[in-house]
Amino acid sequence: MGHDHIRYDILAQDALRSVIRKVLTEVAATGRLPGDHHFFITFLTGAPGVRISQHLKAKYAEQMTIVIQHQFWELKVTDSLFEIGLSFSDTPEKLVIPFNAIRGFYDPSVNFELEFDVPLAEEDEAEAEITAYPLDVVSKTEESDTTVSEEKKEGSVVSLDAFRKKQ
Repeated sequence: MGHDHIRYDILAQDALRSVIRKVLTEVAATGRLPGDHHFFITFLTGAPGVRISQHLKAKYAEQMTIVIQHQFWELKVTDSLFEIGLSFSDTPEKLVIPFNAIRGFYDPSVNFELEFDVPLAEEDEAEAEITAYPLDVVSKTEESDTTVSEEKKEGSVVSLDAFRKKQ
């Protein structure tokens, strides 16, 4: 097998991150979540571009999961990141989270989940380059608990059936 010069793994990761970007953009436009939707977003606190308070950084040195549900404010979404105001123990905080720092996205109201393999900040540069974008995606929908998980290997085929709308 030849070398993947196109880097399909990176393209797939970017496409799936655009799902999160689109959902957050719609929420930012309306200022609220539709129906019973709410999101758990796990991200690396030490990733480049992440901005959180020193207090939160000390408490969550490697990664943190936030919940976007009833109380949030000033949600702003760009191509590369989102900013959001949340309250932690009655203390308002502003967070800036690049999409590349996200490790997981979960909407329990419809059992939809995406997972990304993002290297920890302490990882060796060479190892981080190898593991920065392996295809490791999990998608679950209410109609089926289809799991798509492909190991990074030459000639892998990824089924997109899990992402297609059921008829």
